[in-house]
Amino acid sequence: MMVGTLRVRMRVREARSLKDKRQVVRSILDRLRSAFSVAAAEVDCLDEHQVADLGIALVGPEAQPLHRQLEQIRDHLRRHPIAEYLSGQITVDRVLD
Repeated sequence: MMVGTLRVRMRVREARSLKDKRQVVRSILDRLRSAFSVAAAEVDCLDEHQVADLGIALVGPEAQPLHRQLEQIRDHLRRHPIAEYLSGQITVDRVLD
């Protein structure tokens, strides 16, 4: 079994408070979950009102399809109209049986 992860840092330019940021982050995470069938959560920078670190994960039998799907997600996030994509790292690893 393979596990693919994508860690993304985004800037929520319009956020003036944590409440503003959480509204945007919640929308991003909900869309990722429904469009790509992945597990997604905010994983760091929880107290910064303009920066969000997101973690996205999925599992499958082969590495290449996971990597392609994570690249699609990364490209999707780069086009987000409100949150600016700052950086991202894709990792695909075999889980020991």
